[in-house]
Amino acid sequence: MNRKHIDLNLTNEILHNYNNGLYDNVVPVKVDEIPKIDGDNIIDRENITSWSGSYSEVCDNLKKINKNLNIARLGSALGQISQSDGKEVITLSAYELKMLGVQLYPYVSYGILNGGSASSYVDSRKNTALNPDLMKVYDILFKKTSKKAAGQAKGITAAFTNPDGSGGPGFLELKMRALLIENLRYQTTITKENEIFTGDSTEKKAASLYPMFQMTSVYTDEQIKAELEEYKNSPLLKDLIKASGVDITGVLTGVQPMLAAFSHSGVGKPKQIFTNAYGRDGEMLPIPGGHGQNFIILSEIYRYLYNEAGKKFIYLSNVDNLGNLPDPVSIALTALSGVEASFEFAFKTPVDIKGGILIRDQNGNLNCADIGPAVSREEVDRQEASGKKILYNCATGLFNLQYITENLDHIVKNLPMRFSDQEKDAGAYSQAEQVTWEIIGMIDRPLILGVNKYQRYLAAKLLLESFMTSGLLLDEPDFPSHEDPAKDFRGTARNLYAGLKENLNEIYGMRLEGGRWSPVSVGGIIEGFK
Repeated sequence: MNRKHIDLNLTNEILHNYNNGLYDNVVPVKVDEIPKIDGDNIIDRENITSWSGSYSEVCDNLKKINKNLNIARLGSALGQISQSDGKEVITLSAYELKMLGVQLYPYVSYGILNGGSASSYVDSRKNTALNPDLMKVYDILFKKTSKKAAGQAKGITAAFTNPDGSGGPGFLELKMRALLIENLRYQTTITKENEIFTGDSTEKKAASLYPMFQMTSVYTDEQIKAELEEYKNSPLLKDLIKASGVDITGVLTGVQPMLAAFSHSGVGKPKQIFTNAYGRDGEMLPIPGGHGQNFIILSEIYRYLYNEAGKKFIYLSNVDNLGNLPDPVSIALTALSGVEASFEFAFKTPVDIKGGILIRDQNGNLNCADIGPAVSREEVDRQEASGKKILYNCATGLFNLQYITENLDHIVKNLPMRFSDQEKDAGAYSQAEQVTWEIIGMIDRPLILGVNKYQRYLAAKLLLESFMTSGLLLDEPDFPSHEDPAKDFRGTARNLYAGLKENLNEIYGMRLEGGRWSPVSVGGIIEGFK
């Protein structure tokens, strides 16, 4: 049996709990309704022009971040104070929200869920299931690229393909570059004169959006650790590390154990460990137990960030999304509202087949129902067929760290354990997983931010999706297209590619030269801040 990387104790504990009915209360989430943007709990982040709230509540919420907040400057230099029903209301424009968000960078730490390998990413069955005609278009490119990515940690595979056909930088490397650029933005644009927070500005410069943290797995940790050493001399990072004084490669890391796959539901009960991986009798299949395990694996890091590093918020996102970098407006909205967490959602497109959707569940709560483990694909199709526009989870959460640290035990105990059947190259089996974003249903006041998918959710769950985002072969006559935008892969790919180019230019400090994306110099980046 292949037991490498598998935590058999945890696997057997989950198996025992399942066969003894301890997960019987974990039922599929029932969709009571598909909610719409309402301007209250669900905000149109993409088109926001201003935000208003109680001035006293805003001051209270910001004082929880820094008790030495200069309240006078908040009212005079940032926002407009007015009277409404006898109460003071503060209104901030989109620009003022952005300015406030940048000033809050020192209280934010950015984290990624970096545990997975590229196995599902390059799985031929999963990719073909997206669209068989699309697979035919990309067949040669798929075979060539999948061989390079197979067996690698997903985060260090090429995040996109250059127009000349060469692989671009890895997901993790690009994210580090963007964080360093935002560190420089803070250091360059925030001075003591326009800060609304008091304190030592030199110390805050070094702390801005740092340290970064991640969850790897026992399968990928050594690969990622070796890659981080190489990144110290990366052309994308080296000069930015020197200019900002921040060694972004010093990532706080928690390592997730692997579980064994279980028997397919078609085999019947009792459920057993799957021992026929790739048709080899007696061979187990190691798989992760879902990103929801971060609340166990990263618990000590969360406590350190809150109790010792002075962080008040943490970003949590998937490594394979090139759009989910810190957004100062979202940071400001989350801080001003005093909510426990905010989450990004965008309207669903044809490529969004693996992940979660925003629903109001049978208990009347906003929730995230993962397609497959929590809500059936048939139910999603039924809702779409009825004309509902579905908000799709961008897998980006900004959490109030006080809430997380005070409720870790509760979250770990109550986050649902879900079992889903899989049919992949490795065979027919089931897997157990906890989905991070089902925490939305456990939060009293989640703030949902409706974002532009093509700016904030450039995800690559499948290799074909990465090819689309890279703008490859879009003019091929056999590229699947449709007059219905919800089914138009060519139109979706063009929008994804436009979003990639915008992000590479504006967020990652890259320029297209000779068929490849190359890094802009530090001087050029700083000049762009002016």
